[in-house]
Amino acid sequence: MPSNALTPTNLHMDLSVKVVIDSQAQPWIASAQPEVRRKPLARQGREGGHATSIVQYRAGASFPAHNHPGGEEIFVLEGTFSDENGDYPAGTYLRNPPNTRHAPFSKDGCLLFVKLHQFQPDDLTPLVLNTHQQSWRQGYGNLEVMPLHQCGTENVALVKWPAGEVFQPHTHFGGEEILVLSGIFRDEHGSYPTGTWIRSPHLSSHTPFVDLDTVIWVKTGHL
Repeated sequence: MPSNALTPTNLHMDLSVKVVIDSQAQPWIASAQPEVRRKPLARQGREGGHATSIVQYRAGASFPAHNHPGGEEIFVLEGTFSDENGDYPAGTYLRNPPNTRHAPFSKDGCLLFVKLHQFQPDDLTPLVLNTHQQSWRQGYGNLEVMPLHQCGTENVALVKWPAGEVFQPHTHFGGEEILVLSGIFRDEHGSYPTGTWIRSPHLSSHTPFVDLDTVIWVKTGHL
């Protein structure tokens, strides 16, 4: 059951510090809407500021129409997310730019990865992308990459790792953020199962690898 505790403020907002959270192990926290609950990963302020969360809509849940002054970025993990503009099944990547407005709901329930108030100032293009209808491109080694978005130094993509793949040692200029969508992502610092969120700061380094087939959502250059 979700906790009745208030969503914490100023959670993991030091962007110079690496953060690793197994979201599967985190408790649910109630939101302002009874049928919507969330697992905060990073947050500034109680509501309306910088936030990264796992959000669950139960069947029939809805939110009143509202603005996103700092923009909203969503990856649908499970189920179907909807608003007055359409239905977005699992695997859909959405970007609602600053000052857009909608009234979201889910008829049968859904699970989302949500980032609020984190758009670049000149990033004003809305986007709806069903990743199940997109093509993979050849990446480094045996990796497959599906680019999702690019603005300035910020890049967002899905990356598919075949079992046994090892990536070259590298440094993250502008930082890196990962959500493990399936499998187990690994590096010399640890193992990160499905549902793990990793935020690595500017100029951090590692040598990632996998033992099992693994897919990650990844954003670079934005920290």
